[in-house]
Amino acid sequence: MIIARIFLLFAFLVNLGLGFLVLTKARPYKRINVIFSILAWAAAGWAFSFFMVYSVIDIVPSSMLFWGRMAFATSGVTPGAFLCFTLLFPSEERRLSSTKLFFLMLPSIIFLGLSFTNQIVSSLGSGVRMFSYGPSYRFFSIYLIGYLLLGFFFLIRSYTKAVGIGRLQIKYCLTGMFLTAGFGVSANLFLPMTGISRFNWLGPSLTVIYVGFATYSIVRHRLMDINIVLKKGTTYAFLISLLLAPSAILIVLGQKFFFGKVNYPFSIIIFSIVFLVAIFFGKIKPGTEKAVEQLLFRNRYDYRETLGKFSKAMVTILDLQSLSKRIIETITQTMGVGKASLFLWDEEKVGYSLFESKNIKISASAPLLPKSDPLPHYLQKIGEIVIREELAKGANIPELNDLIKKMSFLEAEVSIPLISKGQLVGMINLGYKFNKDIYSHEDIELLSTLANQTAIAIENARLYEDLKKSKSYIRRADRLASLGTLTAGLAHEIRNPLVAIKTLTQLLPERLDDEEFRDQFLKIAAGEVDRISSLVTELLEFARPSDPKLELEDVNAILDGMILLVSTETKKKQINIAKHYSPDLTPVQVDREQIKQVFLNILLNAIEATQENGKIVVKTRSFIKPGGEPYAQIEFTDTGCGIPSEYLEDIFNPFFTTKSTGSGLGLSISNQIIQDHRGYIDVESQIGKGSSFFINLPVNQEHPKRRKSDLENNLNIPTISEGR
Repeated sequence: MIIARIFLLFAFLVNLGLGFLVLTKARPYKRINVIFSILAWAAAGWAFSFFMVYSVIDIVPSSMLFWGRMAFATSGVTPGAFLCFTLLFPSEERRLSSTKLFFLMLPSIIFLGLSFTNQIVSSLGSGVRMFSYGPSYRFFSIYLIGYLLLGFFFLIRSYTKAVGIGRLQIKYCLTGMFLTAGFGVSANLFLPMTGISRFNWLGPSLTVIYVGFATYSIVRHRLMDINIVLKKGTTYAFLISLLLAPSAILIVLGQKFFFGKVNYPFSIIIFSIVFLVAIFFGKIKPGTEKAVEQLLFRNRYDYRETLGKFSKAMVTILDLQSLSKRIIETITQTMGVGKASLFLWDEEKVGYSLFESKNIKISASAPLLPKSDPLPHYLQKIGEIVIREELAKGANIPELNDLIKKMSFLEAEVSIPLISKGQLVGMINLGYKFNKDIYSHEDIELLSTLANQTAIAIENARLYEDLKKSKSYIRRADRLASLGTLTAGLAHEIRNPLVAIKTLTQLLPERLDDEEFRDQFLKIAAGEVDRISSLVTELLEFARPSDPKLELEDVNAILDGMILLVSTETKKKQINIAKHYSPDLTPVQVDREQIKQVFLNILLNAIEATQENGKIVVKTRSFIKPGGEPYAQIEFTDTGCGIPSEYLEDIFNPFFTTKSTGSGLGLSISNQIIQDHRGYIDVESQIGKGSSFFINLPVNQEHPKRRKSDLENNLNIPTISEGR
């Protein structure tokens, strides 16, 4: 019965320790923790009692009866403790007084006392039927089954009402108790009734399952899904039985063979050592390997550490050219490679273009590899790293022969596929190492991991570039839409003074000698021509694309130009634009053309929202933020219809508009431009009274209070859209 004693001793130690763990976890002590600790210790006492029964059976037979009765005494406490636990678990929602708990535990106390008399166990032997039961045994059995069923009933009822973490905690307890009670009641209650007592050690041994499950549900705040626990538990149990059971048998047979007898305490110690070694070997192995590499193989450790960190960090590099250069430089330096090249898929050229290289001499026709080329075709097919030296072993195969020639032409010893979503998006080719070493298995594994991260980083960088292009196209479309709005009015604005000038020129020959007429003609003609010239100049400057650049600009002067540009629209509705500029407004560091687009969008929106004979006020002012940073504020206030309060947040979303026409991108693009300048837009509006837009711009983009990261990563989807 050595196996039985090992399991019983293990159950005793585990249950005893888990009971103390749960008790010490609650400070101050909670009733539910105390009751569970009593349950765990009763299970530990039950296991220890049976351990002693099997240990003294051949040494001190007279003490067997005492330990047998002790087993019933401790097992009799578990149903009462279990029932009280289920009534309080998991959050003590049921209000149970100490008196009620006492009466629930009263049968346990009674049977605890009866266990040391002839009422439950009258005698104990060593045959198939070990126990001879007394007259109260059937009542003890009814009490045991009844309390267990009541406990299950209360747990199930709590489970149906519980949600979230409480529901999962109850699920753990139900699963653990179901496994324990199923085997325990069968082995320790039903089988002894038929005269079979040889399996009565199973009940106390298996209590460790329930105690372990319940402890985990009480102690852990984040619980693993019970299905995962059962899967892992089954796997570990199978491995333990597969590896440790033969070890235990060998320990016993070895002693029998060499010493002629078995020393069971010694066997338990040896088995425990083997068990601990098996558990801790896997845990200390990674740390030991790392320490050995750091001490004895420092160079290899350093390059693996560098590539590992770089593979995680490069997904944050969004510029494709910078990313490609960093990839080649990092790999060649850390791995000691002299030659390298990076090919990436090019949609326009329908092939793989040479994007970055180091010490590679390739003819002008080679930088583009068609999709049908042997190298990309083979990499797409197998999806793994290719080593030229290994391929050479099968050089008699035509496909491999062409592949080897291509790799030799590219001076590649290793070709690494970059695969994203099942497609080959590029490849990295590496030449020989400086020290002429082969690419080891560890090198290939590390490069495979790096390739996966590289493919993701390249896709991110390309998405970023596409986003920048889309942003540019949207701004260009919005600029063209604004031009379309203005040109129709400007044509009319230009035609009127031309008609006046034509009329005057027709009258000029008849009144050439009239000095007063000539002076008046020259004055009117010059004024109209200057006006036409200013309008056309502003329109051309607005329409002409230019490279983005930040320079110190006079915001008041930019506003004057945009107000002039919309003057034709204001005349149509007889809207008055009042200007209240701050004379001492500090020049602001902005992109002049982009800020023009913002001012024009807001002015056109204000004109469209304002009724005839309305008014638009444009103000500028300076202010200092609490952190000491100087700002310039531009205010546009109209007397239009206003924006409903429920739309004030929605107008900051792309493509939102309340107008029958328009794309809903005007204010969205304007807000994005202001954000690119590290500024922000505030909006105030009242229905029937009008709206005010406040553009706040920092005077200096390089102010020390600004975070450098803010200046580097400023591309976002536009967040404000047009809406009136």
